[in-house]
Amino acid sequence: MSGEGTIRERIVKLLMETQRPLSASEIASMLGLPAGSEREVYEHLRHIAKTVRRMSGGKLALYMVPPQCKKCGYVFKLDKPRKPSKCPRCNSQWIDPPRFYIAEV
Repeated sequence: MSGEGTIRERIVKLLMETQRPLSASEIASMLGLPAGSEREVYEHLRHIAKTVRRMSGGKLALYMVPPQCKKCGYVFKLDKPRKPSKCPRCNSQWIDPPRFYIAEV
């Protein structure tokens, strides 16, 4: 999906066209970004959250399905989009990453 527009524009378009929430690694691979660019995608998502709401007049928003421990089920409560390194409850590193989608408010 290496197309026209900036990376942020391409991420917004991808999130609006998909039927399910996507993780940062899925977004990076679908856009053809180099491996290990998840951190860059998280940074773009922070800005996209503000831009989408402003550009749509408050009708659309970027939503985050929070990360969850696959071992004990702990759901992380994060302000910023990122993948936690380990679970504070059971210390497992088996974490389901946050997933993102754009929908109407």
